[in-house]
Amino acid sequence: MNAPNKSGWKPEMTAADDGMHSGPQTVTGNRALMLEEPLIFELAGIDTTGVDLPEIGGGANRLGGMERTAPIGLPGLSEPETVRHYTRLSRQNYAIDLGLFPLGSCTMKHNPRLNEKVARMPGFADVHPLQPVSTVRGALEVINELAFWLIDLTGMHGVAMSPKAGAHGELCGILCIRAALEARGDPREVILVPESAHGTNPATAAFAGYRVENIPANADGRVDLEALKARLGPDVAAVMITNPNTCGLFERDMKAISDAVHAAGGFVYCDGANFNAIVGKVRPGDLGVDAMHINLHKTFSTPHGGGGPGSGPVVLSEALSPYGPLPFTARTADGMVHLVEEENAAEFDHTQAFGRMTAFHGQMGMFTRALAYILSHGADGLRQVAEDAVLNANYILRSVEDLLEAPFGKSGPCMHEALFSDAGFSEGLSTLDLAKSLVDEGYHPMTMYFPLVVHGAMLVEPTETESKAGLDQFIAALRSVAERARAGDASMKQAPYYAPRRRLDETLAARKPVLAWSDPDSA
Repeated sequence: MNAPNKSGWKPEMTAADDGMHSGPQTVTGNRALMLEEPLIFELAGIDTTGVDLPEIGGGANRLGGMERTAPIGLPGLSEPETVRHYTRLSRQNYAIDLGLFPLGSCTMKHNPRLNEKVARMPGFADVHPLQPVSTVRGALEVINELAFWLIDLTGMHGVAMSPKAGAHGELCGILCIRAALEARGDPREVILVPESAHGTNPATAAFAGYRVENIPANADGRVDLEALKARLGPDVAAVMITNPNTCGLFERDMKAISDAVHAAGGFVYCDGANFNAIVGKVRPGDLGVDAMHINLHKTFSTPHGGGGPGSGPVVLSEALSPYGPLPFTARTADGMVHLVEEENAAEFDHTQAFGRMTAFHGQMGMFTRALAYILSHGADGLRQVAEDAVLNANYILRSVEDLLEAPFGKSGPCMHEALFSDAGFSEGLSTLDLAKSLVDEGYHPMTMYFPLVVHGAMLVEPTETESKAGLDQFIAALRSVAERARAGDASMKQAPYYAPRRRLDETLAARKPVLAWSDPDSA
C-alpha cells in the first residue's frame, strides 16, 4: 500500500499498481528516477512558514486601508523544499532541449545559446521602458537594425515592431487595412479567409468588425483561384492567406491572387507563421503582399511556448506603411535613432498612424535574440534554414507515407511540414490514440486534428535543426505506432503507459477542469 506522508498526502495509484509495469511496487509511488510529485500545497500546510521573521513594531501604517485581513493562503516551504519541488516538476516537462518537437505549424526549433547570451547583455536584459530615451540609444539601434533586416528579407516598405505575438500582429495588419480604407472613404465589410487558415485569421477579422467568408481549396490543397476571383467585389476589404499554407504547401498562385485582390480594390494580408520555410528564398513583398506578421519566436528561433514571450512584427507595403501604429523607430539627419511616439509625424512619412498596439515598443529580449540569429546566419545561412527545413519535412513525408495517408502527398514537395490523416487506421482507433502512443516512445505528439480540412489530421514539422540521426529515430517511432494503429492494437486506447500521468478524460478535462487547489478540510 502507498503510505501517506506527514502532511497527509498519499500518492495516487501509478501504472505499476495496475499491472501496466513490471517490477516491484514502491511505497513512495516513485518509479526509480520518475518521481511522484505532489502539489506544492500538499508538501506543507498553509499554517506553517519556511522562514522566521521578527514581529513588526513601530512605524506608521502606510498601506491606506489595503492591508491584508485574512491569511495569505500560501504553503510554507524552506528554500531546499521549494527548489526541489520545481526542479522535480521541470523534469516532467518535454522540451526542445530534450528531443524533437514535431508540432506542425509551430516551428519549435533549437534556440542557439548565442542568442541567450546576447539577450542577457547589460543594457538589453535590464532595460526599462520608462527610462529616458537618452539612456537607451543602444536598444533603439537594435530595434531599428532588426526592423531594417525584416523589411529587407520580406521585400516590404515598412514594419511595425510593437505587436507582441502572431495574433496581435494579425490585428495590427487588419487595423492598418481598415485605416487605409477609411482614409479613402471605402466602407468595405468582408474579409475572405481560405478554409485551411489558422483559426486566429477569421477570429482576428471578426474582432476587427469584419464579416468573414471562407474560400474553398482545390483538390491539391491550395486556394481555389477561380472561386476567389468569383467572390471578389466592392465589399471585400482583404484576403487573409497563409503561405506556405497549413497543408504544408506553397501557394503557387500567390501572385495571381494578389493581382486579383488589388484589381478589386482590396488588400492582401499574409499570415507569416510559416515564414521559416521560405526565409531567404522568397520575398512576400514580391508576391503582392500588403501586410504580414512575422513570428520572431518561430522563424528566428526566439523561445516560445507556454504562453510566451512572443513577438510578432508586421511588415507593411508602401500603401499601408503610413497607417502603421505608434511608436516606431527612425533615424534622423543627425544619425541617431529616435523613438517616435507623436501622431502626425510628418517628417517620417507616418502621418496617419491608426494608434497604438501596446503601451511600449515590444519585447526587447525577443528583438535581441532575433537579430543575433539573423546576423550569425547571414544571407546564405538563412537560405539554408529554409532549405533544410523543407528537406527534413519531405524526408519524414516520404519515409512514412506507406503507413500514414498523406492527403496531399502528390501535390508536389511539401514545405516545412508534412500532413497525414488517420485513413487506414483499424476501426476504433484514432489520431488521438496514435498521439498518446507516441508519448510512450518518448516524443511529444504532433499537432492533431488541424487543419480542419483533413479528417484526423496529423501535422508534423521537424524544422531545420534536427539531424538525420534524430529524424531516423523519430521516423522509427512514428512507423511503429502507425503499424499498431493499422493492425488494430487495442492497447493503444489506454496509452500513454509510461507518462507521469495516465490518459485524461478529455471531455471532462475540457468541460470541468480543476484548476485551483482547495483545502480539503475547508471544502
